[in-house]
Amino acid sequence: MKKKIIIGLIIVIVLISITVLVIYLNNRIVDDNSGFTLKDDLTAEVYSEVKPSDFINKIKGKIISEDDIKTKKLGKTEVSFIYLNSDDKKRRGTFEVSVVDTEKPLVWLNSSYRTLLGSDIDLEGTIMCVDNYDSNPSCQILGDYDINTEGTYPLTFVAEDSSGNVFSKNFNLVVYTEDESSTTNSSVSSDEPKPVTNFSDVLENYKNDETEVGIDVSRYQGDVDFAKVKEAGATFVMIRAGYQNGTGGDYVLDPYFESNIKSALNNKLKVGVYFYSYADSKSEAKKQAKWVIKQIKKYDISLPVVFDFESFKAFNEMDLSIFGLNEIADTFINTVEDAGYNGVLYGSKNYLKSIWKYHTKSVWLAHYTSQTDYDGEYFMWQMCDDGVIDGINGYVDIDILYKNSRKD
Repeated sequence: MKKKIIIGLIIVIVLISITVLVIYLNNRIVDDNSGFTLKDDLTAEVYSEVKPSDFINKIKGKIISEDDIKTKKLGKTEVSFIYLNSDDKKRRGTFEVSVVDTEKPLVWLNSSYRTLLGSDIDLEGTIMCVDNYDSNPSCQILGDYDINTEGTYPLTFVAEDSSGNVFSKNFNLVVYTEDESSTTNSSVSSDEPKPVTNFSDVLENYKNDETEVGIDVSRYQGDVDFAKVKEAGATFVMIRAGYQNGTGGDYVLDPYFESNIKSALNNKLKVGVYFYSYADSKSEAKKQAKWVIKQIKKYDISLPVVFDFESFKAFNEMDLSIFGLNEIADTFINTVEDAGYNGVLYGSKNYLKSIWKYHTKSVWLAHYTSQTDYDGEYFMWQMCDDGVIDGINGYVDIDILYKNSRKD
């Protein structure tokens, strides 16, 4: 009797083992590159968003699982994906993709520069020269010039990155005398009044069911009468919380922040804040975000907390790539979002196109025009810096807030 029970148990165990083995064999993923063919070009641009399927020419079956290819580092990278073959079996396909950089360094160069005879000019420091991948591209001026001799000097600016991409452009350096400077300045009339943008006109032309109109302020607006600002039709204000005192410098609370935010909230205006940054690392950006959060935590912040980096002369000296600067911005924004706020990036149209092109966050667009042609998404548009409104003595930026993200 016992022998029969033992034999029965053995049979059950064997049957279970066979069943498990069959299930395993039917479901295991076998490496198999015979079920697909690849395209001729197996290169991906650095930082591009690509998947294995972008490189597959034909496949016998269908892809059921694939991840983005890692493109943050130049060189060869192994790619894998899972597909069902023609027999409906799971297979793993693998191949290599070469990550390359074909983009020239970014150089902002005027056609001509003027400097006073005998002046101490840092010509290379005046010209922004950065790269999407390299933190230190080669940037140099070719040609001779003499700051102590009047004249026009034809020069060439050349920039090259580690992948051999070269930017080259000719420009002139004009060395002039004080007499020439006086003559030039005297020909410019100062009698013409500076044009202004009236808040009432903006309200009439841009306010609708999908928009609100407001302003952004800092110490440069001085004491603001927010009761009059509200009465003029503004529904929101973006307030500078503070700024960094240069690269590596202390964080400084805007001297008008406390009075601005208290008065704005007391007058039932929606409030957001921004921080003017010189952050040169992700750790610095995270530290700044936490500092801002500490300043605003006791207030009702219904609009975004904004990362504002405009220090592009300093960027020239920071040993950062363009992608690295974008990571810094994302770090600041991610930190404020982790604290429950809406994080946003501030940038002009040109900077958003050339510098902030890797950003993944909402945008506060700065473009001083009556109709922006920026084709990216933005939640708010800073349309001018010469606005006038009751309650402020002087100029102020005027902003259009969209109830849904805008894309022209």
